[in-house]
Amino acid sequence: MLIYRRIAVGGVSEAAQPAALKAALAEFIAVLIFVFAGEGSAMAYNKLTGYAPNDTAGIISASLAHGIALFVAIAGSANISGGHVNPAVTFGAFIGGHITLFRGILYWIAQLLGSTIACLLLRFCTHGMSTPAFTFAAGVTVWNALVFEIVMTFGLVYTVYATAIDPNKGSLGTIAPIAIGFTVGANVLAGGAFEGASMNPAVSFGPALVSWAWTHQWVYWVGPLIGGGLAGLVYQIIMIGHTDHEIIVPTSEY
Repeated sequence: MLIYRRIAVGGVSEAAQPAALKAALAEFIAVLIFVFAGEGSAMAYNKLTGYAPNDTAGIISASLAHGIALFVAIAGSANISGGHVNPAVTFGAFIGGHITLFRGILYWIAQLLGSTIACLLLRFCTHGMSTPAFTFAAGVTVWNALVFEIVMTFGLVYTVYATAIDPNKGSLGTIAPIAIGFTVGANVLAGGAFEGASMNPAVSFGPALVSWAWTHQWVYWVGPLIGGGLAGLVYQIIMIGHTDHEIIVPTSEY
């Protein structure tokens, strides 16, 4: 199949290339910005409400914070790294042949570090408040949450492909950051009250590590990676099809 011929491993030497290191730094900063705002909004809401359970105001504030922060994070890194800001997006791009394996691993390391540093900074700035890890609402099973994460991340990565990666996107690429931010914000409204609506393993990893709360952490990795990988396969094979464009190494494009 075409998709397997497109996948590229790359080489260890990529980790030493200035362009790759600059792209990794851009991913680190972008995820730090995104998690600091998103996780910080949850901590602020907890402080204002005395750790009240999820309610309408909390879900709406989380949706706005994550949607706006992701828009800013992508816009600020798109011209350098492609603005992935999410290991699931990086994985989906790899599956479609738009980033090499070694550059993808470099992105993953940077993304996880960015999330961890953001949570450590939040803990310092709030005098030791815990960084809330993702959890399930009462009655939600791991399979419910897993399907939520798969479906929501599929929609997210499909939007990334449609507005940012597709070589035929044309002027649509200019709205990619806001379209992707809106997708995440809408998904938070849909799934936030049930299982947190992560769609991003880095967003789940930082709070879990800093608070040392690993319950069901695997769901927030497996679900997004399956959803992102499926979106990459579907869009690359069916929507883009047998194009001959080369593997994208992000420079001036998303």
